[in-house]
Amino acid sequence: MWHGRFSKDPSARLRAYGQSVSFDRRLALHDIAGSKAHAAALRKARLLTPNELKAIHRGLESIAREIRAGKFVWREELEDVHMNIEAALTKKIGAAGAKLHTARSRNDQVATDLRLWLREETVVLVSAVRGLQKSLVGLAVRGGDAIMPGYTHLQRAQPVLAAHHVLAYVEMLERDAGRLADAGRRANVLPLGSGALAGSTIALDRRFIARQLGFDDVSQNSMDAVSDRDFACEFLSACAITGMHLSRLCEDTILWASSEFGFLGLSDAHTTGSSLMPQKKNPDIAELARGKTGRLYGNLVALLTTLKGLPLAYNRDLQEDKEPVFDSADTLGASLEILAEMFGAARWDKRRMAAAADDALLVATDWADYLVRKGLPFREAHQVVGTLVALGVQRGVTLRDLSLGELQAESKLFKADAMKCLDAMRSLQARTAEGAPSPKRVAARLAWWGKRLASAKS
Repeated sequence: MWHGRFSKDPSARLRAYGQSVSFDRRLALHDIAGSKAHAAALRKARLLTPNELKAIHRGLESIAREIRAGKFVWREELEDVHMNIEAALTKKIGAAGAKLHTARSRNDQVATDLRLWLREETVVLVSAVRGLQKSLVGLAVRGGDAIMPGYTHLQRAQPVLAAHHVLAYVEMLERDAGRLADAGRRANVLPLGSGALAGSTIALDRRFIARQLGFDDVSQNSMDAVSDRDFACEFLSACAITGMHLSRLCEDTILWASSEFGFLGLSDAHTTGSSLMPQKKNPDIAELARGKTGRLYGNLVALLTTLKGLPLAYNRDLQEDKEPVFDSADTLGASLEILAEMFGAARWDKRRMAAAADDALLVATDWADYLVRKGLPFREAHQVVGTLVALGVQRGVTLRDLSLGELQAESKLFKADAMKCLDAMRSLQARTAEGAPSPKRVAARLAWWGKRLASAKS
């Protein structure tokens, strides 16, 4: 493609080192869509005849069919997806194919392809997020009014409904869906027409091209347009944050599925055994998803590092943008789908959860609140209850085993009704503020999510 300037062919090692067609062929159909729109703009500018435009479109559609059927022959010596398609087109239709690259560069071409691909991929991933949300809502519904300990520092803290705990991840995933959708919207700006870096003396109607391809706007600085990969970084960031949420969800799942907790049972179809220990049932899916989050982080850091020292405008370093973007999309999509399947088949062990939630220490704060309602400042109430907890620990008994006299020895505000505060369900029923885990609040939120996800298009 540049033989006019060079007297020697690229070395074999250079071709192998510099080729990108082994991975950027994934952009082929988007490249064809961009080329068809570009050809239409060339015709609008009277740089193609009607017959040439028809020939280009027919040739590109023929190549697209070959690619979909897996029959297209990719040639590494042609370096990338763009030159492979252009060479095949010219071979099919002749001189008209050689006109297609008028007023564009591979620099603005690849930026357009990647934006088109990413715009579609965010829709696919948002749909996968919705699928996991639906699965988790189903798990929450199966939890009913089952109570479990909520934890801070991985120590039992206060009682919550299992449904409330699961819905926390549904809320996180909603933010993830928003970030992925935002990344798609931010990518939806057309760079085509920016040329290599300074546009072209052959001015095409860029807004016409944008309408053809469904872009919301056109870029306003040609140097920025060909070197901008912010949209890819945002996409990778959204993937990494989503992966972080999945990793936290998987960590809880691994704990809940352990013999020590025993709160959640995973199906045989979504667990594995041991080659040595016949009794083992391992939560490998959750462990793999937790582990793959490292890849999502690494891809983001890799691209940010690639970009951080680049001068304007285009540099070949930017070829390194596609592999991390593709890998993150594949990794996150696979994790979302398998986790949705796994949680769809998971079942609670309500007996184990109830036994763990029967710890009176979980509702110790309710005693402090009881004293506050009697007029005692919270810090004093906190100290009183802390002293009673220490007394129970010293004596090896639960808070329920302490006598009213022992309570009143610390505060005369305690009355016989104080013991009612140590009932976990009663404690939950009293937590009625918006966002709190009372059964009524949780049921209302479950209903809200049911409607929200039923009507969600993406």
